Amino acid sequence: QVQLVESGGGLVQAGGSLRLSCAASGRTFSSYKMGWFRQAPGKEREFVSAISWSGGVTYYADSVKGRFTISRDNAKNTVYLQMNSLKPEDTAVYYCAATPRVLGRDGTSRGGEYDYWGQGTQVTVSS
Repeated sequence: QVQLVESGGGLVQAGGSLRLSCAASGRTFSSYKMGWFRQAPGKEREFVSAISWSGGVTYYADSVKGRFTISRDNAKNTVYLQMNSLKPEDTAVYYCAATPRVLGRDGTSRGGEYDYWGQGTQVTVSS
């Protein structure tokens, strides 16, 4: 069982930055692939980014590539999402998720492949 708690959301102006954190419980954090997803009002949940258990492989949605950076600290059981050059269309509730599965690129972006989810943190970007 893994419990995930996100933090770091808030209100920021367009062009600003935020860093989201996701703290995980459990001793096996380092064996999980971690992902970030987001859901805007009235829209489907969408993949944002993911990172392999070692941190050596990262994945990004095209919409955030070059602006967002995912990282993890297995010693602290925490995964981060550094978000720069934020745009109003980045406004959403951001969720972190964990999966023990070995997934390719397609599977990594599917929310259904993740077993554990946090409660979400709101990110609002004003224009």
